[in-house]
This record gives sequence, structure tokens and C-alpha cells, in this order.
Amino acid sequence: MRRTLLAAAAAILLSTLVGFAQHASTSGPYKVLKTANVGGEGGWDYIYADVADRRLFIPRGAAPAIPAADGRAAVPAAENRIMAYNLDTLAPVGEIPDTGGQGVAVCPSGHAFASSHPQVSMFNPKTLKLEKKIDVPEGFRSDGIYCDPSDDRAYVYSHPTKNTLVINGKDGSVIGTIDLGGTPEESVANGKGTLYVVMQAESNIAVVDEKAMKTVAHYDFAAKGGHCNGLALDEKNAVLFVACAASSMTPAEGQPAQPTMVIMSAKNGEILKTLPLPGGSDGAHFNPATREAFATLGNGHLAIVKETSPTTFEMEQDLETMNGARTIALDTKTGHVFTMAQKYEAAPESSPSGGRRRPPAVPGSFTILMIGK
Repeated sequence: MRRTLLAAAAAILLSTLVGFAQHASTSGPYKVLKTANVGGEGGWDYIYADVADRRLFIPRGAAPAIPAADGRAAVPAAENRIMAYNLDTLAPVGEIPDTGGQGVAVCPSGHAFASSHPQVSMFNPKTLKLEKKIDVPEGFRSDGIYCDPSDDRAYVYSHPTKNTLVINGKDGSVIGTIDLGGTPEESVANGKGTLYVVMQAESNIAVVDEKAMKTVAHYDFAAKGGHCNGLALDEKNAVLFVACAASSMTPAEGQPAQPTMVIMSAKNGEILKTLPLPGGSDGAHFNPATREAFATLGNGHLAIVKETSPTTFEMEQDLETMNGARTIALDTKTGHVFTMAQKYEAAPESSPSGGRRRPPAVPGSFTILMIGK
């Protein structure tokens, strides 16, 4: 089954683009409660809040040594690893070396998995000890990862192969793969055997029957190339929140694409609402206790959408965070949201090839933000 709802999305988006500033207040109930400059070099992607064990896991990539310069001390090289922090204080707890990767997920059986390279890592989230490395299929490149508590399985996603590797959470054995028909990013499950995965390039939701290990539907909601990475679910009311860097409609000629939150029914893909976002998103979460959806934006903003009813939604707050804070974790016990970023030095005008290049990071500037009411 494939539902194409581009016309509906365009009509709804047109009605919401006008007067965005009136709907997204910079003031609101949320604020940055704490910042922790934890330092450490290397890139990062998905982050994970282990609510039960009160730990925040952040996979970090390798980084070359930085020589001393301009009065600054030399910085040693960093290896691939997973950093663990106390979820309440943000104090460092320890690290798991020789892991790293794109993301972490903890399964109910007490094992954690990381979408590291070239193998998936399995570790003990309490002792921070590596338990095993899991081989992946040829051409598979681990990216996003999710553990569904209802079936105790870890789902690891790959862009090049457009599928998910399914791993038994109890022993780390590989169960198989599922063809998703697109480029997977974040995923969520409804606790009843259905997994939803947002397709980054194809701008649709793959609906997966977990027991049959088969994609049974795609919910289309945007023009191709929507760069949709964030996905959250209101499980009780079967509502999906999709955070996209580009518009769910084709922008007018010469106009930039409008980042958009697409809100849709998890039952049939019907688009309920679209709301403009103040920046492109790389992660989203839904807090059932407050009926709020959160999307972290790479331009240093946190967008908060309030679900006032199962069919009514509004932009509640646009909170300034830190430039580059694009991924997110939610502590469902405290309602705290976590994101992180690092500072960058001034960018050069151009690279030797004539194109733009990312400015170098300021050593030791990696910072975790705790956000709450």
C-alpha cells in the first residue's frame, strides 16, 4: 500500500507558513537547565538516554592529534569510543573503547548495542564492558539504531543497502534483515508489533510488520528529497511527528525550502497538520506525560510542538540552545531533554578547491545541554 498525499500536505502547509512568528513563541515553559563542558574530540550522531540505569550514552568518533599552537596545549588523538555520563548530573561515568558508531540502544534484556563500524558492538550498559562484535552483511553500513522493548530486538539501519539488520537483544544473534525500500533514519515502534521508519531521501514512512519481518506500507508525505531525519510517536493516539529539513511541498522558484514538522496518523498515513520549523532537524522525541513533541535543530534551536488534542497541534516554543545541537535524547522519568554541540573556530573563506569547508572545532569545547521546565 502506498499513500500519496502531496496535495493535502501542500494545502495544509500553505495555511501554516503564514504568521509563523505568531505561533512559535521564543518564550515558554522550557529553558536550558544545565550545561556541561565535558570536552573530548571526535564527531557524534545519535545519543541515547538510558532511563533505568540513569546514563547518557554518546558515541564519539576518532580524531587526529592537534599540535600545540598560539599558546594552546597540544591535544592527543582520540579513538572510537562510547562516552557515558550520569543522566542527572552529567558527570562522566566512563567509556567503552573500540566501539563508537552512530548510535546506541539498550534492550530490556540488559544488553546494549551500538551501530559501530565495521561491526555492531554489544556491551553491558551497567559495567560498560564490551561483550561481543557482531558481523553485518556485505555493503551494510550501520547508522541509526533502535531497540523495541516489546520484542527485545535491536534494529540497525543502513543507508547503502536500504534495509535494517535485526538482532536478538538477549544474545546478540542476527535474526535477519528487512528491506525498507528507502534510506532509513530514526524509527519508533507502537509496542504492538509495528515499526515505523522515516526515509530520509524518499520522504515517506516505512511501516514494518515486525513478526513477519516485512515492510507492508509506505506513507508518502513530501516531495522527494525532504531530508527527513527525526521521527517521534504518540503511541496512545497513534500520531507520528516527522521532522524534515526541507519543505513538504515544492518551494517557489528562487525560494529556500522550508523546514517542516509533518504530523500524521500512524494508522493510515493521513496528514493531520504541518508546522514550519525554524531550522532543519536531525532528531525528534515525544513525551507522553506532557503530550509534547521535540525536534532539535542544527541551527541552535529546539522546536516544541504541543498536542492539545489527538487532532490539534501548535508550535509551543522555539528555544535557543547551541549552534550545531542537532540530535536529541529524552529522559521520560524527569522530562528532561538532552542535546549537545561544540564550538567552531572562524571558517576560512574557501577551501583550496574553491568550495566552502567546515570550520575546525575548538578543542575541548564539546558541551552537553540539559533542558527542562
